[in-house]
Amino acid sequence: MGLFSKDIATLEDLYVHQLQDIYYAEQQIAKALPKMIEKATDPELRLGFETHLQETRGQIERLERVFELEVLTAKGVTCPAIDGIIKEANEVAGEVADKAVLDAALTAAAQAVEHYEISRYGTLIAWARQLGRDQSAKLYAETLAEEKATDDKLTKLADGKVNAAAERATA
Repeated sequence: MGLFSKDIATLEDLYVHQLQDIYYAEQQIAKALPKMIEKATDPELRLGFETHLQETRGQIERLERVFELEVLTAKGVTCPAIDGIIKEANEVAGEVADKAVLDAALTAAAQAVEHYEISRYGTLIAWARQLGRDQSAKLYAETLAEEKATDDKLTKLADGKVNAAAERATA
């Protein structure tokens, strides 16, 4: 189903597509995080990825509750955006030899994922409210708060030590 296909004719259709899109995205993120955990060398970064993997699993469960509330089958639709972000992260990580620089690359990749999720959950909240789906909007808001908190932690980690360690490695 393309964004401008005949399958999407109403805000309701668009909302359901977006829900299926983020469901797929969260599943792909849950698959990618163990690889990021394995590659990360900074202990705080690794712990952050481990924590976010647990959060992501909870977010998937929360989305499944939304599907139940909406009386829909929980299923995803391919999300080229998240696939591209993950592919790019894998390519960059494969090209980085220095571990400190790799940690900086992983942090940046994780932030790209978070920014994508933040935009999607914000949109879902707005559309759910417009469609009178207040319970779903509350569930999305819980996840949005987690995504923003993760992004803040990544920013602090990058600014606090990861980027400086990467700079020292290349000097």
